Amino acid sequence: MPDTQELPRTIGFLGTALFPINGMIGAGIFALPAIMVAAVGNFAPWMMLFGALLILPLTFVFSTLATRFDRHGGPVLYAHAAFGPFAGFQAGWSRYASGVVAVAANTQVAVAYLGVLFPVLNEPAVKASAVVGFIVFTTIVNLVGMRASVKTLGVMTAIKILPLIGLVVIGLATHDPAVGFSLPQFSELESVVLLTFYAYMAFENGTFAAGELRNPKRDVPLALMTTLAAVALLYMAVIWAYLAISPTVDGNESALSAAAGELMGQAGIVAISVAAAFSIGANTLSGGIVTPRMTFGMAEQGTLPRAFSHISKRFQTPDVSILFYGAAAILFSLWAGFATLAIASTLSRLVMYLLSALALPVLENRDEHPAPRWHLAVALLAAISTFWVASQASAEAYKMLGLILVVGTGLYFLAVRANRPVQ
Repeated sequence: MPDTQELPRTIGFLGTALFPINGMIGAGIFALPAIMVAAVGNFAPWMMLFGALLILPLTFVFSTLATRFDRHGGPVLYAHAAFGPFAGFQAGWSRYASGVVAVAANTQVAVAYLGVLFPVLNEPAVKASAVVGFIVFTTIVNLVGMRASVKTLGVMTAIKILPLIGLVVIGLATHDPAVGFSLPQFSELESVVLLTFYAYMAFENGTFAAGELRNPKRDVPLALMTTLAAVALLYMAVIWAYLAISPTVDGNESALSAAAGELMGQAGIVAISVAAAFSIGANTLSGGIVTPRMTFGMAEQGTLPRAFSHISKRFQTPDVSILFYGAAAILFSLWAGFATLAIASTLSRLVMYLLSALALPVLENRDEHPAPRWHLAVALLAAISTFWVASQASAEAYKMLGLILVVGTGLYFLAVRANRPVQ
């Protein structure tokens, strides 16, 4: 393959912040309000705060590790530096598998939301074509340059967030914001804790493309911590407004559009449906931007074939990694039976979280000047929360995780063998 020179650093803090924002805000913010309110009543906004606090130790771990590296890969680099290339590969491969399946699943959900406005999209052949078409579109956008991708992502982010802010402002201004406060039963609380944790997963997206950020050691940690706080507040505000508008719920996942309809009629339904489609679309585009940077970084380290580190001379993007990611996402989107794999993909992401949490104390222990002791406590909290979330997964999901790791291990040894110097 031709040149594998470094990619240009073109992205500042605002562009960096778009990656964790769109990682965390996808379909969940439109589905969770009704589900959470049905489960725990008016305690729902505080459950979202609890979820943010649950994932905060992991966010701190990634923020601290990000101050050490300025190249592509994020958790790949962290685990590699602490435990060697095999652990770094597994961190990257597990997160990559999660990302590919997620983009396939989320694109189908985005098209389904648009099917409310355009019923023709509900026809199987048309829906499949629309899903493939959107993945092809995002792949092309990613291919022509990081700057163009981030600009497109910024527009889509505005389109999805503004209607939600409007719903909050109008809902709380026109309805009684005093929604009350009552603690749920413990069993009810436990049943939705996982949902609150999952709502904030993918905050780590901001670390993957550090090699194209102008000041990654400063911007990535700041972006991770501030966007977690901002997204938590947005989740709480949306659920608070939903409670004020429609306190009687049945757990319907599309009830947020019904609440908008109560406020603004058909225009409100259209606004929320479009916002939902763009939200999931931006989530997909964001994943399509940052996830191929992981395979690029892995190829740079020699744990994937060198082809993945190829850079387009015309567009200055990792074209092979981007095209491979898009092709894999299309294949999964056409595979009707990937629901179990989607569950396993969430579990596989926890492998990456655990390796990163353990990497922080290992790397800090090697430093000439010891880190504060509370860093170790936070890293242990991050590891414990990851173990607890993983304990909630089914045996079937663990079997699929095992398959993902076995396939990844095979690819790793093939790449290591191919990159071994000739004696």
